[in-house]
Amino acid sequence: MAFENYLIHLGILLCIYVMLTISLNLSVGFTGLLNLGHIAFFGIGAYASALLVLHGYPLWAGIVGAALIAGLVGALLAVPTSRLKGDYLALATLGFLFIMGTIARNWTGLTRGPLGLPGIPRYTANNQTLLIIAAVTALAMTGIIWIITRTRFGKTLQAVRDDELAAQMLGKNTFAHKIASMGLSALLAGIAGSFFAHYISFIDPSIFSSGDTILAFSMLIVGGLASIPGSLLGATIILLLPEPLRFIGSPLLPYPLNLIPPIPSAYLGPVREMLFALILLLILIYRPKGIFGKVDFQ
Repeated sequence: MAFENYLIHLGILLCIYVMLTISLNLSVGFTGLLNLGHIAFFGIGAYASALLVLHGYPLWAGIVGAALIAGLVGALLAVPTSRLKGDYLALATLGFLFIMGTIARNWTGLTRGPLGLPGIPRYTANNQTLLIIAAVTALAMTGIIWIITRTRFGKTLQAVRDDELAAQMLGKNTFAHKIASMGLSALLAGIAGSFFAHYISFIDPSIFSSGDTILAFSMLIVGGLASIPGSLLGATIILLLPEPLRFIGSPLLPYPLNLIPPIPSAYLGPVREMLFALILLLILIYRPKGIFGKVDFQ
């Protein structure tokens, strides 16, 4: 029973990170916007949903509010940064992430600062039901992105990524398309943040950490940019591959695997990070576009 609960927990987290990765792929992979602050929209969605529900609004209002607020912030951020490219855009969006973390730590009247927000109501007390809801949401989000990328709007986003000047000469409003892409990407990340907050039942300013940004980009790079199957596979590999490390030395393993000494808990985190780095290095060396990627990571 405990192992079944563990698998359900992994399944829920996988669905949340699939939502996050697919939303990041829309702005980075399909539009070419190197947005290092994407995890900020995830955090904004988490805080917005948690605060709305904790102040008496129903759960459905929390997730809708998370999506709308995160989407609005994403669109507003795109307005001043739309003319930035490459490293300059990356630095600007990374700065936005740091700003949101600072606000979360210091606006104690709203966020309780470093103390965080405890007791966030869950969507449902049954994790199996929550897994089904999260899986349906992740599949719906994947389907929406798949449809969008095959519309005229989606083709224009990819044209902006490949050659913005050429797209402008063809009469495309690249400024509006960038804002729409960033806003929609942020909206979907806000939904993922809402699921995370109501599943964990606690959030604090650490949700705006750059470590989560690295994790999300690792999933995206491994799977490949501008590839929807790549987003699904990248999230699955990065999230699940390190999990067997937890069972090293377990008496549940068959002989002689159960004789291997377990990894001390203090070293488990660094070992996972080294494994992430090794996976990224191998991918970048042997498959620079990722497993299913269609464009190079620049």
